[in-house]
Amino acid sequence: MRYPKSLPAGGTIGFVAPAFGCATEPYRTGFNAARLHLEQMGYRTQVGPNCYEAKGIGISNTPEACGEELTRFYCSGENQALISCGGGELMCTTLDFVDFDRIRAAEPKWYMGYSDNTNFTFLLAILCDVASIYGPCAAEFGMTPWDPAIRDAFDLLTGAKKHFSGYEKWEKESLKSEENPLAPYHLTEAKRLCLFSQSGNPADKVSMEGRLIGGCLDCLSMLAGTCYDHVVDFAERYQDDGLIWYLESCDLNVMSIRRVMWQLSHAGWFEHVKGFVIGRPLCFGQELMGMDSYEAVMGVVREYRVPVIMDADFGHLPPKMPMINGGFARITADEVNWEVTYL
Repeated sequence: MRYPKSLPAGGTIGFVAPAFGCATEPYRTGFNAARLHLEQMGYRTQVGPNCYEAKGIGISNTPEACGEELTRFYCSGENQALISCGGGELMCTTLDFVDFDRIRAAEPKWYMGYSDNTNFTFLLAILCDVASIYGPCAAEFGMTPWDPAIRDAFDLLTGAKKHFSGYEKWEKESLKSEENPLAPYHLTEAKRLCLFSQSGNPADKVSMEGRLIGGCLDCLSMLAGTCYDHVVDFAERYQDDGLIWYLESCDLNVMSIRRVMWQLSHAGWFEHVKGFVIGRPLCFGQELMGMDSYEAVMGVVREYRVPVIMDADFGHLPPKMPMINGGFARITADEVNWEVTYL
């Protein structure tokens, strides 16, 4: 696994929009505020041609234009790190126009984004053996003041921090709107983790160590079985480390979560697994026909006899701890908090 160099002081941050751009509010104002804030911190910014576009369907521009922008900016020597403008719906359609051969041959650099950006953060590790950051998108850096989770993501980008601890509360309903585009997270819900031991029974404490891999289940399910699915090969390459799968979901209900977990298990993705860390799903608290989000996962992963952490701080219900896709980590948790140390 190749780790990119940290973003240096005074370095250039490139922004790209392979998923949605920042063409509408509150994202446009948030993005502009983020750029201004980062420049006031002494960094330079480089804006891709699609960052303010909304010409595409489920993405900022055509798949061809999005793929070309991502390849060019990743391989460019004019920036030292990339942050995606936002999530989206159809970033998968850009993959046929991303030149993974060029990217594999390029000097590694940090790429940060989440949700639809799984299509790149995940494949950077799987296809190119390059680590990436599953973390906030560009407009979130415009919030005033920065939430500790935003500071954590930036500290990871700059190499200032390698040990992270979860957050006390989480946001159930956002206050961000067109009229209030720079609102900080609305943290009202007390966090409580749900832990399972290797036997599949509830636990007070768990720990795990291995190489992190994962992202948004909505996107991962679309990659399984395609020409981009080299996960079994990846698991074999890193079997001595073992894999920790970190997973979260956006549009999936609890039945969909169960179906995707079943799909990935039967595709062989969970071979050599050392543990699972599951982020709070957007359907938090949902129950359908006796199925809740916990059994949606545990009904599949119990057979692997590894520790499981659920309702962790990442995903579509912020705040979200930055996760290094491809990073080797030690994770410990009790019912109140969890900690990640990158080794």
